[in-house]
Amino acid sequence: MALTLFDLTGKRALITGSSQGIGFALAQGLAAAGAKVVLNGRDPARLAAAAAQITGAQTLAFDATDHAAVRSAVDGFEAAGHPIDILVNNAGMQHRAPLEDFPPDAFERLLQTNIASVFHVGQAVARHMIARGKGKIINIASVQTALARPSIAPYTATKGAVGNLTKGMATDWAKHGLNCNAIAPGYFDTPLNAALVADPAFSQWLEKRTPAGRWGRVEELQGACIFLASDAASFVNGHILYVDGGITASL
Repeated sequence: MALTLFDLTGKRALITGSSQGIGFALAQGLAAAGAKVVLNGRDPARLAAAAAQITGAQTLAFDATDHAAVRSAVDGFEAAGHPIDILVNNAGMQHRAPLEDFPPDAFERLLQTNIASVFHVGQAVARHMIARGKGKIINIASVQTALARPSIAPYTATKGAVGNLTKGMATDWAKHGLNCNAIAPGYFDTPLNAALVADPAFSQWLEKRTPAGRWGRVEELQGACIFLASDAASFVNGHILYVDGGITASL
């Protein structure tokens, strides 16, 4: 009985930014739990290549930072008879520079990609979920939702905003039957972190700073995502679940 709470059979999950990295790993995890996954990104060819690796995966290409494009894609997909039961807002980017020299155009791109996209896609999908009286929204936050490091202040600001937008979604939409939560990954070996993974000094610092003593593996995020997407989390709302090897728990 307990295990059936985590069964996602019959559910459809849209994961933004899912042609690689964390988004693709989460799609694989949700599919393994029974969900029919819908991969999203801006490059149809890359999406098709990723979808070929997951049995039954669908693709839905759109720019998550373009409000009109998001509404058109989501509304059209739903109208075609494909209800979205689970949304994972994963699209994101990073840019590193000292704050005093941080390029304003990079700051704007971070705002659009990391936080505006969560609003655009979240709102478009939630309108359909509200009409059905149920749905799961999972936003991808970060340890930088709670912490900061040199050279990534704007990224930290966007991930702090993701955390608070998640709480706002829960506050507005829980009464409509939606569960809105966030996963806050620690340091994972992904394309976004390629420069840090390749830096021996940083990896050594991270291993000492993290109680688990290592980088995270993207598949270690799957369990948290399955939990928040499932009936097991029916009374979990507005929560930020840190999956970080203990880095936010330790000085």
